[in-house]
Amino acid sequence: MDYVEKRMAAEAQRPAGAEVASLATPINLLLLSLLAFFAYTTFRPKKADPIPSAPAPIVFRTFTPPELAPFSGLNNTPVYLSVRGRVFDVSNGRNFYGPGGPYENFAGRDASRGLAKGSFDAEMLTEDLQAELDDLNDLDAEELEALRGWEERFEEKYLVVGRLVSCKEKEREEREKA
Repeated sequence: MDYVEKRMAAEAQRPAGAEVASLATPINLLLLSLLAFFAYTTFRPKKADPIPSAPAPIVFRTFTPPELAPFSGLNNTPVYLSVRGRVFDVSNGRNFYGPGGPYENFAGRDASRGLAKGSFDAEMLTEDLQAELDDLNDLDAEELEALRGWEERFEEKYLVVGRLVSCKEKEREEREKA
């Protein structure tokens, strides 16, 4: 029994700070360091994403059918098409209007008649690019309504980048400016 009494007396005489010092063991310091590292990597501020470069500005301009034709999406050119004299940049819909797409006949052309009639055949396009623009006078009310629907869809989805005029009208405008 002497041993137990001596041990209890020794423990009673021990200073209180000795117990706190026992928490600072090498394993506890290692665990605390790991916890601090993981907390830092989890909650540190993320690097800001780089700001994407601005696309080239598109200037509103007047097109003639021959000037519009190169914008068919070939050789990575933008894809433009015209509806009722307004030229839309449909490059975002390249899968539809660009090369290999279901509406590729309309790229770089006036698509008004084909859209109104619901026909995507090449016969709906004006063959002579130097001729006057299609006035669409022979379309019935249902076809005109279909064309309005297409035009609204294009207005919602795509930018208007210009207007389409005949070659003669553009020449007349240029003469008036001079």
